[in-house]
Amino acid sequence: MGTVVPPRVTPFVPPCELVGSGPHGVIAVHGWFSDRAAYAAVMPHIDRRAFTYALPDLRGYGEARDIPGEYTTAEAAGDLLALADHLGWDRFSLVGHSMGGAVAQRVVAAAPQRVRRLVGLAPVPASGVPLQGAQWELFAGAAEHPENRRRIIDFTTGSRHPDAWLDLMVRHSREHSDVKAFRAWLDSWALEDFHEEIEGATVPVRVVVGAHDPALTAEVMRQTWLRWYVRAELVELPCAGHYPADETPLELVRAVEDFLTEAEAED
Repeated sequence: MGTVVPPRVTPFVPPCELVGSGPHGVIAVHGWFSDRAAYAAVMPHIDRRAFTYALPDLRGYGEARDIPGEYTTAEAAGDLLALADHLGWDRFSLVGHSMGGAVAQRVVAAAPQRVRRLVGLAPVPASGVPLQGAQWELFAGAAEHPENRRRIIDFTTGSRHPDAWLDLMVRHSREHSDVKAFRAWLDSWALEDFHEEIEGATVPVRVVVGAHDPALTAEVMRQTWLRWYVRAELVELPCAGHYPADETPLELVRAVEDFLTEAEAED
């Protein structure tokens, strides 16, 4: 008998929280280390009259922790489009943090006509992230070893934050993600290169990075995102690292919503 190939998992509507009641729909996608609570610190400060934010849990996280899947950025893009359909959003904007930035770009690749604006927050480029040697081992071991997660969070925020905050981030990450899914996600966001699928895209893009993030820096964004998107701009937050939603929530809301508001004039 030949090898049995399991069927691809079909899209499903991710569980999500809706915040706001405005006419401009925004899907905010979390990163590798958190579920939708990644945006908890900024939600009290958003413009709820202008925007409705949908905060989904990707497969393997939060309320979707036990949902089986391939745990890839492409699969997640299908899920987000299913969510948009469920919400009745023909067109919408996207915000994606870190790994979520790669997921958001997959949505652009699959359905560019549906995306009004895209904001990447310390986002993974569509070419992936070149982790090698000890660095790869550190990330690959983070699924099983909480000390690896702590080292990564500390390093990517410039080793500036209190131990209590680092411990909280690690604890939340472990409690709200499935270990096998967490490890599988790494292979997708770090190793896959789909930049040719989005190169030349005309969706307006704003990339927001923290000055204290030594990994996904402003220069990395200039060599990737700003080269590939026709209408891309860069904002650097001077007091943030890789987690601006936690580190500088007010500055982040301003950077995101000032850009999203410009869509109203264009439409």
